[in-house]
Amino acid sequence: MTGIDEFYSTLKRLAETISVSGSEDWIREVVIGLLKPHADEVYTDALGNVIAVKKGAGKGRIMIAAHMDEIGLMVSHIDKNGFLRIQAIGGWNPLVLPGQRLLIRGEKGVVRGVVGLTPPHILSEEEAKKIPEIRKLFVDIGASSREEAEEMGVRVGSVAVIERSVERLGEHRATGRAFDDRVGVAVLIHAFAEAEPGDVDLYAVATVQEEVGLKGARVAAYRISPDVALALDVTIAADVPGVPEESMITKLGGGPAIKVMDGRGGSGLLAHPMVRGKLEEVAREKGIPYQLEILPGGTTDAAIIALNKEGVPAGTVSIPTRYIHSPVEVLDLRDAVNTVKLVAGFTESITGEWIEKVKGSRIL
Repeated sequence: MTGIDEFYSTLKRLAETISVSGSEDWIREVVIGLLKPHADEVYTDALGNVIAVKKGAGKGRIMIAAHMDEIGLMVSHIDKNGFLRIQAIGGWNPLVLPGQRLLIRGEKGVVRGVVGLTPPHILSEEEAKKIPEIRKLFVDIGASSREEAEEMGVRVGSVAVIERSVERLGEHRATGRAFDDRVGVAVLIHAFAEAEPGDVDLYAVATVQEEVGLKGARVAAYRISPDVALALDVTIAADVPGVPEESMITKLGGGPAIKVMDGRGGSGLLAHPMVRGKLEEVAREKGIPYQLEILPGGTTDAAIIALNKEGVPAGTVSIPTRYIHSPVEVLDLRDAVNTVKLVAGFTESITGEWIEKVKGSRIL
């Protein structure tokens, strides 16, 4: 059974690995190494997804997906004085970036840089009040010319992340970069190791390019053709000062969040009622605290997996996380460990008969 310290160790290893959408090769090797001892088979596909298989009786296929990419930045220009211009990969709040240190994946290794701004002392009062656009920010890597920057291994197209380690906050909480969705990947790895599927074959998929359009999950689902699917991801925990209770979405320490709906007006995922019901049933049977989640914006890999071929009954289990898409995301490790228990229990509860019922395809 996965403990808090063991889970934290896995999360720290994953979250401190640079893995911007489209450049997931470093994290892929880590994930393969962690999944392989527990799998009957591990392979990758053309887009870079990692797919691990644990075989049961073959009466159905469960796909559990968590994305291993993170939002990042890409170098779009190097000026004659060696300063870099950047563009966003994924959804950023520009307020987060000024004054941050960056880790840039260069051709010769990691290069450090800082995000600079025009000094406030020489800005007008109106200029100082404006939120800077990402395209107007610049990155200082200590180079004095374009040639020196390129000699350091930085090129147009190099990717970067904010430099931030994973650390404990008190006994049960942790903070760091890229918990979206390294915590989901950590849950995937531990649940895959613990689960003993009976009737069904279990497919654990660490997907690529979720932050830029759910791309990896689309192609992985097409290859696997699952009968039922879960996505593992973070969700908003807005349980902070100034937010009314009805707008908090979830709370830290309240347990895994079983998704009901996400996306604007349900444009993301409307969780399959039998999948959602089975998750709630398993949580009650195992004494796992849980929350129900309705997220008004954003979605997960489950939204695209559900649309695979003739359709896939799909749900999502989310880990409540504060300050998503920032370098100081915060989660409660007890929620994550309980998510491992819930996902492993869900997998073990699925029978061939249940799959036939949930698929709902019949001749009338």
